[in-house]
Amino acid sequence: MLLRLMPEEALIYTMITASAVDRKITNDELSRIGSIVKELPVFKAYDHDWLVKEAQDCGKLLAKPDGLATVLQLIRDGLPTHLYETAYVLTAELVATDLEVTSEEIRFLDMLGGKLEIDKLVCAALERAARARHQKP
Repeated sequence: MLLRLMPEEALIYTMITASAVDRKITNDELSRIGSIVKELPVFKAYDHDWLVKEAQDCGKLLAKPDGLATVLQLIRDGLPTHLYETAYVLTAELVATDLEVTSEEIRFLDMLGGKLEIDKLVCAALERAARARHQKP
């Protein structure tokens, strides 16, 4: 496969994949992805109108045999190393949105952290910070 993702696309693929691993993408998750793309400086130059297309393209890849492995490799190849932790925390943020983390989402976070070679203690800290941001009174 000759596809190479831009860093912004790779970050979106991490969030879309995290949403899709439990086979149900909620409206809250889609809304959160949209707000992340609109709010964060890393997406400043990104054309927000492409978000739906990126989500569809990612979904098509995930539906193929070895789709998850392919997407993880595309994410790694598309990101400069200084954005590895950004990818992880955005994914953890998305997973924490509904405060009900599934085993599939936990497994994907583990696979993403491994693929990006992020220290497990750093992963735990990023996950805890994301959960803390979504706590209700």
